[in-house]
Amino acid sequence: MNFAPKPTRKQTAHDWLDYLRESNGLGGILAKTEDLAKLKVALGKALDTLGLAHIQSKMEAGWQSGGRNELFLLVSSASVATRLQQILPSLINELGNLGVSCTAIKVKIKPAPAQWEIKQQPEAKKLEKPKGFNAIAKKSWEDLLEKLAPDSELHKTVERLLQNKSK
Repeated sequence: MNFAPKPTRKQTAHDWLDYLRESNGLGGILAKTEDLAKLKVALGKALDTLGLAHIQSKMEAGWQSGGRNELFLLVSSASVATRLQQILPSLINELGNLGVSCTAIKVKIKPAPAQWEIKQQPEAKKLEKPKGFNAIAKKSWEDLLEKLAPDSELHKTVERLLQNKSK
């Protein structure tokens, strides 16, 4: 059997960071990731300066997709969002002092994840109709039966009802 010869490998291994920095798309991802990491550090320092370092863990930061100078903060609760809304001008100034060019900040509340989940029951129980009267209802029908004339149609009907619905 004749097999085709294996191609020679003249490629050399590259450092993974060199591969990420190449212009085939992965370099852009690395640059955005580095920018986001720098933004989080600057945001942490700005919040610390304003005395609100404790709320940094309750938010996610990123740039608005439309413009580079518009910061987007996704927060975990309405109280954090309200507190951030109160200090937005100061926060923008602090970020500017730290070298982050930011003209506007939008604050949104992140929807809370569901704490429960719906599971399908293996066999859904069918609602069973009551098969007879309870004790009070049976006693009431029997009292009515005693008051009716024995040869009346209503007496016969109530009698059949009691026979069919007895427990």
